[in-house]
Amino acid sequence: MENVQKTQTMTAGEAVVDGLIRNGIDTLFCLPGVQNDLFFDALHARTDEIRPIHTRHEQAVAYMALGAAQATGKPSAFCVVPGPGFLNASAALATAYSTSSKVVALLGQINLAAIDQGYGLLHEVRDQIGILRTMTKWAERIESPGDAARLTQEAFRQLGEGRPRPVGLECPMDVWGRKGPIAMPGGPAEEQVLPVDTDKVEEAAKLLGTAKKPMIVVGGGAQDASVEVRRIAEMLEAPVCGFCMGRGVLDSRHHLSITMPTGHRLWKDVDVVLGVGTRMQPHQQVWGTDKKLKIIRIDLSQEEMDRITKPEVGIVGDAAAALIALAEALPKHNTARASRKNELDEARAKTMKMLAPLVPQLAYIDAIRNALPEDGVFVDELTQVSYISRHAMPVYNPRSFIASGYQGTLGWGYAAGLGVKVARPNAPVLSINGDGGFMFNVQEMATAVRHGINLVAVVFNDGAFGNVQRIQKLRYGNRTIASDLTNPDFGKLADSFGVASLRATSPRALQDHLEEAFRMDAPVLIEAPVGEMPDPWSSVLKLPKVRGQVPLQG
Repeated sequence: MENVQKTQTMTAGEAVVDGLIRNGIDTLFCLPGVQNDLFFDALHARTDEIRPIHTRHEQAVAYMALGAAQATGKPSAFCVVPGPGFLNASAALATAYSTSSKVVALLGQINLAAIDQGYGLLHEVRDQIGILRTMTKWAERIESPGDAARLTQEAFRQLGEGRPRPVGLECPMDVWGRKGPIAMPGGPAEEQVLPVDTDKVEEAAKLLGTAKKPMIVVGGGAQDASVEVRRIAEMLEAPVCGFCMGRGVLDSRHHLSITMPTGHRLWKDVDVVLGVGTRMQPHQQVWGTDKKLKIIRIDLSQEEMDRITKPEVGIVGDAAAALIALAEALPKHNTARASRKNELDEARAKTMKMLAPLVPQLAYIDAIRNALPEDGVFVDELTQVSYISRHAMPVYNPRSFIASGYQGTLGWGYAAGLGVKVARPNAPVLSINGDGGFMFNVQEMATAVRHGINLVAVVFNDGAFGNVQRIQKLRYGNRTIASDLTNPDFGKLADSFGVASLRATSPRALQDHLEEAFRMDAPVLIEAPVGEMPDPWSSVLKLPKVRGQVPLQG
């Protein structure tokens, strides 16, 4: 337990601010309002230690916190008013849950005595704490000054225990300013360190050491175990397959790094698969499993371990620690292995041939990769180029491909990109968007200018919710409905916000403009007019069952 200092007299708001700072929060993404006035008054005295960044919409507040958390792997925090403010932020909070991100949600509330009484007070929502608990791993209400320090510390302790998920605190408006004696923790919340089950590591080592065609599948839980993943992969000559949250765990230039289409091509012959920090949902539920496939999983959550199929070996714990132990146990079981470079090069070549019909998307991906510096960060979106980037864009470093996970939240990207840039100000950060998704948070260009957030963004403009419209055309007899868009002049719009604007009419022009934009060190918007792009789903990226049974639920 953390050392406890002597009791201090302060307000609940002061105690929460102190708890944020004690636990390493140096930026608070926020949008103030009357229910949180006393909290922000407490924050005002500590702005030399914690920087408030306010946005133009609560949705962006939470997305910025999410982007910051994903870019660093560290806790991030946001604060909004109750009711509509919280509900505006809820899509981002659900996305934080789906991506296992360490986000602290601070919500205001109406007066304590009035909660759930149905009086119809400003911003009142029935059972707000219950709604909050559906989107977090832990959430509580602060009802007294004494609660403030204790529950804030507990929120951060929860972030460091088990699978990372967002946590939540709500505080009634009349509690923020209440003063009382508070026992203040002497340091930050301690993170849980799970012991590595050496017996299970030994079982895993035996299976992997005798495997003929092993594969490693990585997800977001492997992002901070990149070195360890590479070591195991090289010991086994095992290809490493990452999708969305797992991109960048192994440098795409490494001969063992493969994307999902290549992994699918190899899946039927895999005899042992090691899943690290991943649900392996498409692999198990779509590609299929059978008795010949032995599954080993490393995950922080026992619940996740058994959700789809029960693995042969399940190791609950930190990915890096478990892999270090595995690397120590593996040599005595492992066989001499020839390089699989030629085999994997051939498989990758077949994948690129399969992707050839997607030339328009691939050309833009090449332009982006050529222009984005090696230490750059790419923030994806639900747009045509981004869909293919998950399968074809080379990614060089951990936490350099930021994605919305299974939530697939349209409109998240620009605001999340702002949060990434705040958290990693020295890295070039690129947000790519479609015209549909970009307009969800277009107003946050004002936030970029106000706070000097030098994010470079691209808007691929096809005048439609492109994916929706193409599906309507291909599957529903060209009966398009509610998918066409009327857009502003994006260049003039950016100029009106004080954001530098450029226009790229070809992949080559986009590359040139991106290189120019990264040199500007300013908020930049690049519009890229595009036509309808080829369909990636019906044939090119259709990755069907290739073996055994297809479990639908655990």
